[in-house]
Amino acid sequence: LYPEGWTDYRLLDSGQGLKLEQFSCYRFIRPEPQALWEKFLPEAEWASADGVFTTGSTEEKGRWLLSDRLPTSWSMEFEGIKFTALPTPFRHLGFFPEQAPHWQWTADKIKAFTTKYNRAPKLLNLFAYSGLASLHAAAAGGEITHLDASKKAVAQAFDNRALSGLENAPIRFITDDALRFVAREQRRGNRYDGILLDPPKYGRGPKGEIWQINENLPELL
Repeated sequence: LYPEGWTDYRLLDSGQGLKLEQFSCYRFIRPEPQALWEKFLPEAEWASADGVFTTGSTEEKGRWLLSDRLPTSWSMEFEGIKFTALPTPFRHLGFFPEQAPHWQWTADKIKAFTTKYNRAPKLLNLFAYSGLASLHAAAAGGEITHLDASKKAVAQAFDNRALSGLENAPIRFITDDALRFVAREQRRGNRYDGILLDPPKYGRGPKGEIWQINENLPELL
């Protein structure tokens, strides 16, 4: 799977455990443990980065070293979906550009479903975060239930919907624990035509529920 269709994002170089990326007009260096090779671009290109993420005591968390010219946040776009990008304590910038092939695959399935059954498919998006998968799917014609345990993430998804001009799109935003919600939907007899999920290795629900992927994913599935 190779991300195609991006104009606001580029992977510029990688190597020596790092990757150099461009998000809109800004460049960032982030850790990439699988980049075991040598860098291709000269060091001067890497030195022009506006932000460098340094790892902390845990694998995912750390801190950013940011240039003064970098704004707090800025707008980006992918296939008509507009959204806010910003550095987070978890090394990413509020979205995951490498997931674009999944968004496109889902959009193709939605269009094929609508043509075959003459109705919009109902999709459940768990661990939906800032909403790009939900918005892209809604723009393709799906009816989306967008769920995340973080109020902040759901609020960001709500803002991204407004940026994209999809205020009237059939998206239901819910802040809840994924396991609790799915169990409740099962008891109610609610059904979906498709389920999207991108669970983290570790997380917490809105009421302090603990999520561990190796323990909880089999139960969730």
